[in-house]
Amino acid sequence: MTSKRIASGLGLLLGAGLAAGQAVALEGSAERGEAAAGTCVACHQADGSGMNVPGGQSWPRLAGLDADYLAKQLHDMQAGHRESPIMLPFANMLDDQQIADVSAYYSQLPATGADGGDAEEAVLARGEQLALRGDWDEYIVSCKSCHGPGNQGVGSIFPEIAGQHAGYIEDQLHAWQEGRRANDPQNLMGAIAKRMSDEDISAVAAWLASQPATDE
Repeated sequence: MTSKRIASGLGLLLGAGLAAGQAVALEGSAERGEAAAGTCVACHQADGSGMNVPGGQSWPRLAGLDADYLAKQLHDMQAGHRESPIMLPFANMLDDQQIADVSAYYSQLPATGADGGDAEEAVLARGEQLALRGDWDEYIVSCKSCHGPGNQGVGSIFPEIAGQHAGYIEDQLHAWQEGRRANDPQNLMGAIAKRMSDEDISAVAAWLASQPATDE
């Protein structure tokens, strides 16, 4: 093998190594993340509990969510894969390391309770059906099929939705329906949300909000 070919091969290997390194998530520091999260407090609160605003803009609970999931959402907003006009300026303020740090910080906060789970009994019963068993007559898969036992999340792809604010869950399901959000694998959520009525969305959001989060 000539020296030219050796150099070329080394270059390819080094390039592959750099690409692999870029694909590896940065390790976040919760201590640094607390400082970087200063701009998040106004909407997501100091404890990461968020806000439920019926009929208005609701802010999700971040406390206790998976760090890699949180980081992915911020990167997706920056890249335009997830529409969020309100969040975009704040996401763009963060570099990759700050995203890892902020995500680590919120993931280590204790999960808080949700608002919006005080619906009528019949509504909650429908929400429980959709969340735990689905509705096969309408080709609606249960939430727990992807979000795991207790809907408490599975890895970095399927977040914990138990104990999340009802208003935020409703907002996101409508976003999936309308194509304003499409940053999930194989459009799973979009396909499911499009089969749900407004009443179903309100019901499942209310029931999930009435359930305990992981740390409660």
